[in-house]
Amino acid sequence: MNRRRFLSTTAAATAGLAAGLPTRSYAQKSANDTINVAVIGIRGDKAGHPTWTARGRGQDHYEHLSMIPNVRISHVVDIDERLFASSVPFMKEKWGGDPRTEVDFRRVLENPDVDAVTIAAPDHWHALMTLWACEAGKDVYVEKPISHNIVEGRRMIEAARRYNRIVAVGTQRRSGAVAAKAAQFLRDGGLGTVYAGKTVIYRFRDPIGVVANSPMPAGVNYDLWLGPAPSRPFNENHFHYNWHWFWEYGTGDLGNTAVHSLDVTRWLLGKREHPRSIHCIGGLHEAGASTDQVTPNTQSVTYQYTDGTELHCDLRNWYSGPPEAQGIYIFGSKGWMKFGDENAQVFFGRKNEPGPTFVADEKRDSGQSHFENFIECVRSRKPENLRAPIEEGHFSTTLCHLGNISYRVGRSVSFDGAAERFVRDE
Repeated sequence: MNRRRFLSTTAAATAGLAAGLPTRSYAQKSANDTINVAVIGIRGDKAGHPTWTARGRGQDHYEHLSMIPNVRISHVVDIDERLFASSVPFMKEKWGGDPRTEVDFRRVLENPDVDAVTIAAPDHWHALMTLWACEAGKDVYVEKPISHNIVEGRRMIEAARRYNRIVAVGTQRRSGAVAAKAAQFLRDGGLGTVYAGKTVIYRFRDPIGVVANSPMPAGVNYDLWLGPAPSRPFNENHFHYNWHWFWEYGTGDLGNTAVHSLDVTRWLLGKREHPRSIHCIGGLHEAGASTDQVTPNTQSVTYQYTDGTELHCDLRNWYSGPPEAQGIYIFGSKGWMKFGDENAQVFFGRKNEPGPTFVADEKRDSGQSHFENFIECVRSRKPENLRAPIEEGHFSTTLCHLGNISYRVGRSVSFDGAAERFVRDE
């Protein structure tokens, strides 16, 4: 069964599922009320001893949520039961709490005491988990990219609206103080007419090598992990984290890493629409090292909007030049800006005369602030106060999908943003 048929058939089936679930839509107003949250996806490293570099994104969710008053992590969910003996004790000792463990996330949706879920599962599960959670009356924090294809993102927006759910996206750079200041400066005409933006991302990634299929490890619920993805024999290189590099489950590093920078660049450009023209080139540069990876590790994408504004993305996972070249650049009729999370510097005219520099008023963790914003909106029931609502996540995630589609078909593509359809291109 392909993904489109899976989505169309489950849409009807889950309506019935939701109708039978004992739901509790969060409506309390008091800041003293406890919000119960289930974290979905907690992967640790292969040795079972989580570290900052190897731990799963869900463990970051656990850390941030544990620091918010009157938030209780009621469940941690993962299809790999091996993690319950390693990662869960680590998290409980480091950040407190005493959550229950669950293998099947659908059991959490059946629990009327769970108010919200955070989703750190592979990309190919983001949409369905969000849809089912909304139908079950749960609020949702879903990691980027929000979807595995364009139509899923639109369905997620519709579900959030239909069921009056708070649905936030894990593009936490939107909670950085510097980004807000830089965006306001541009809105006030500080660079004159803004005509282009560019993001440069250099992140070296070692080849994943070549791994043979193997028996499914005890404790891994592989069919549940696959979900709507095509069935195939178990392979460690298609599993924890390395799933990013296969189209069946991931969106490459454009959707994995670049989505953060594309989101901020689009925000600085003031674009709340889809581009009309997309062109992507790139490749998988192995440099003599064999790899099972399918997605490219180098991509250069140009997006053009209906008013002519351009957005460029230079993404490289190989030897890529000086680290100081990385960053976000905004170009206007008066000058240009280089943006980073710690500061943003403006330069004017032909002589690049220094203009204002924007820095944070106080040191704060944008990731922590992002989760606090989600919980605040769960309490207030005001989705308009979300810093990264599902609609914004859809615009930025679609940039990744469009770039990947252009790369895979090997040509420029034209897109009707209003209809979310490709133009004159079967």
